[in-house]
Amino acid sequence: MAFAPAVALLGALRAREVSARELLDLYLARIGSLEPGIGAVVTLDAERAMAAAAAADDARAAGDDRPLLGLPVTVKDSLETAGLRTTAGARELSGYVPGGDAAAVARLRAAGAVVVGKTNLPAWASDVQSSNEVFGTTVNPFDRSRTPGGSSGGSAAALAAGLTGLELGSDIGGSIRTPAAWCGVFGHKPTYGIVPVRGHVPPPPGVLSPMDMAVVGPLGRSAADVALALDVVAGPDGADAVAWRLELPPPRHDDLAAFRVGLWLDDPRCPVSADVRAALEAAAGALGAAGATVVPLADAAASAGLAAPSLAALTAPYQPLLQAVMSVGLPDRVFAELVATAEAAAPDDDSEHVRYARDVTARVRDWQAAQEERHRIRRWWADLFGAVDVVLAPEVPTVAIPHDHRPIRDRRLLVDGAARPYWDALVWASMANLAYLPVTAVPLGRSAGGLPVGAQVIGPHGEDRTTLAFAGWTEAVLGGFTPPEGC
Repeated sequence: MAFAPAVALLGALRAREVSARELLDLYLARIGSLEPGIGAVVTLDAERAMAAAAAADDARAAGDDRPLLGLPVTVKDSLETAGLRTTAGARELSGYVPGGDAAAVARLRAAGAVVVGKTNLPAWASDVQSSNEVFGTTVNPFDRSRTPGGSSGGSAAALAAGLTGLELGSDIGGSIRTPAAWCGVFGHKPTYGIVPVRGHVPPPPGVLSPMDMAVVGPLGRSAADVALALDVVAGPDGADAVAWRLELPPPRHDDLAAFRVGLWLDDPRCPVSADVRAALEAAAGALGAAGATVVPLADAAASAGLAAPSLAALTAPYQPLLQAVMSVGLPDRVFAELVATAEAAAPDDDSEHVRYARDVTARVRDWQAAQEERHRIRRWWADLFGAVDVVLAPEVPTVAIPHDHRPIRDRRLLVDGAARPYWDALVWASMANLAYLPVTAVPLGRSAGGLPVGAQVIGPHGEDRTTLAFAGWTEAVLGGFTPPEGC
């Protein structure tokens, strides 16, 4: 039962096959036996969770049937939780206890979820591995010598290890989808703006302005889990709720045979490993055999009169726009040093550090130029989705990588033995963040070495239900989540 999808657990609760208290006891016992070995669940709220589970049982006995009533959940430690410390993995926040819940967490509780505790992440949610000075390192349940990914690494590891029923994470460059891929679970990066990010850290506690491209979204052990959770947490917040309502359109199709799938296997900007490519090709073949129309994405683009898909072109303004967001949190001294670096560099110096300094210290004029390029890219995607319904593509170029705690400037990403820039881990994922598109992360199976392989299903702006529906079909055809051995 610990590895069952959330929708199955809720079905068992409704059928009175298990009580909320019994389900909570199961997960608390598993956390007690497997932690801190996994390093996924780092802060527990057991006493209040037991009270919430008891209240859920009483409410169900009285006829209450809220969507998540009695379901034990955990949330990423970058989301504020009332009365329970929220560190964002940062030493500076190791004692921070918020007075209220993040908006999305409040919606989970209102839907009846029982919040058990918080899950680990890198400091300030700023790495593709989940390790920090406050709680240490989270390991991948499929191979403890490897990372579960980041920044929602504790989220995905907790799900894969059977420590929680559902998870809530966040994503600005694959932070939901990379851990989902590396831990063999599902995740959903919503269309930008449809889930409130109020109460997410970063930015620092108390900052009111939302971060460009950053979203809050669910992770689960089935496509139906993340679809259900999205229904709970999506919708306007605060002053926005006065003026507008969210009405996501239904899926484009309710039959796999009606789906037109654009398949993107590889790209010279960020080559993928042989095992990732093989899993994508096998998945495309299986989906095609089951009735879907699968075409190379380049052919679909050509049929719509568009330029061929290019990672370099479709991600070009991502780093300038991302670093504009991140620059706000830099100390004045560090920012001044970066200004000096950018100004002193030769015009033809394209080294990694100089590019970073230029992006972080860009002028508003540069930012506006990047914004214009972003919106031209968004137009390309919108036109493409006249020719296909979804795009099936790599999410991250390789399977889970070994732990590497060297300074980030010294790290490299190995793809079939070839050293690539460490931040290539973000490139495939960043397309959708840049263009504000919805994406569902889906497991494709295991590599020859037994590690999970995942992919991303990218959909049209605002059509989250289309990617979620297609993810459900991939689960039906390919098999979905399978638990790791030894958990």
